[in-house]
Amino acid sequence: MLRKVRVVLAWIFWIGITLLLLDFTGVLHGYLGWMAKLQFLPAVLALNVGVIVALVALTLVFGRVYCSVICPLGVFQDGISHLGTLKKKAPYKFKKEMKSLRYGVWVVFVILLVLGVQAAVALLAPYSAYGRMVQNLLQPVWLWGNNLLAHIAERAGSYAFYEKEVWMRSVPTFVVAVVTLVVIVALSFKGGRTWCNSICPVGTTLGFFSRFAMFRPLIDHDKCKHCKACELHCKAQCIAIGKDTESIDHSRCVDCFNCIDKCKFGALQYRFAWGKTPGQAGSDVMPDAGQSRRAMMAGTVAVAGAAALKGVKARAQEAAKKVDGGFADILPKQAPVREIPVTPPGSKSVKDFYRKCTACQLCVAECPNNVLRPSGSLEHLMQPEMSFEKGWCRPECTRCSELCPTGAIGRITREEKTQYHVGTSHVNLELCVSASGKALCGKCAQACPSGAIQMVENEETGLLFPVVAEEICTGCGACEHLCPSRPISAITVNGKFQHV
Repeated sequence: MLRKVRVVLAWIFWIGITLLLLDFTGVLHGYLGWMAKLQFLPAVLALNVGVIVALVALTLVFGRVYCSVICPLGVFQDGISHLGTLKKKAPYKFKKEMKSLRYGVWVVFVILLVLGVQAAVALLAPYSAYGRMVQNLLQPVWLWGNNLLAHIAERAGSYAFYEKEVWMRSVPTFVVAVVTLVVIVALSFKGGRTWCNSICPVGTTLGFFSRFAMFRPLIDHDKCKHCKACELHCKAQCIAIGKDTESIDHSRCVDCFNCIDKCKFGALQYRFAWGKTPGQAGSDVMPDAGQSRRAMMAGTVAVAGAAALKGVKARAQEAAKKVDGGFADILPKQAPVREIPVTPPGSKSVKDFYRKCTACQLCVAECPNNVLRPSGSLEHLMQPEMSFEKGWCRPECTRCSELCPTGAIGRITREEKTQYHVGTSHVNLELCVSASGKALCGKCAQACPSGAIQMVENEETGLLFPVVAEEICTGCGACEHLCPSRPISAITVNGKFQHV
């Protein structure tokens, strides 16, 4: 019964978060956005004390149910491991904890988190890894399916669906997503929860608390017949059954309840265990209580410390050329080299944004204007940045601020968005078709929603050229997007370090 309840809840969370990452209409985030905010690392970076306390309390009471129910990457691994065990009578066996790898990765992760090196943190963060895979590998398939329905609906005279452009936002991020998927599938197919219990820093952090959980799977030594059914079906590989020992390493147990489901003798029960010091799996020696308490305190201090401290330019080119009026080929736009990256309205500053962002790709997947994309720079690899080859940041859109689970993009209203100056437009007169006399233009001035651009006459040549009032410019990118100059726009946006 416990296993069935866990599986149902896991499916609900996994489907909900996956749909949230796939949705491009903005409809689902009002219903499912809270699921993203329940993820452990985003809650830490957002200083969401309520969620952090709730998740730690949940682990102290019920064990690592977060890993088997709430974490989408954990549930995904369960699905892959299930496929890997379909034809195996004895799929798993006990493995000793790989302490050097597990705690080595955890220490490096915490140091990087405290230092604010979020691009490296995103490689290991479970929610970020799952979001990266869904946005890069599954969302294109989802969009192609939507476009097929839009084509069919159009033929039927209906506009229930509309076409959405499918394009690769970042080659480096795509490659990382593919590698991540291959590694996780390979580990899960063969070893179940190997990633969770040897690499995942969130799993290690919660493992500090789960060994002291109020309720834990416990073995009744009098009833145990040493049949090893529990050990052979433990995907965490943390149950050791021998001639003289029956033990569970509760720091690695994710409370999937497979062991209880497989035990035919009633020797395994999920029951009250407060005050019972867990034995180290595979050993008759009880661990030193002081050492366990120190490990727990270390985990608490590390998480609290990270929370307190708030703690290439490769682009895929379009395969097909666009045609202007059926006569002239239009070169695709290229992203200019920006001195300072442009981060979304709602972020207080560039530094604050990149310190909090986990590169989960949720804002990238949901951006209706195709403005946000993962960065290809080593410094901010996979973290979002704004670029305007495909669109511009419209003043009425605040979707990314409503979605961000870490607070990297603060929630703002449409009125407040006009007060955020995330960048400033700069004109290159050598590229401007109006200033060079090639054609009458002025599209940048016409498009600017804040009226920051005016066309001024050159007294010597009589030609018009754009002038930007920097104190008014918000950095929305409308001018850069609509500028006819190709492949680099004559007017481009550079970010501002401080936004408010």
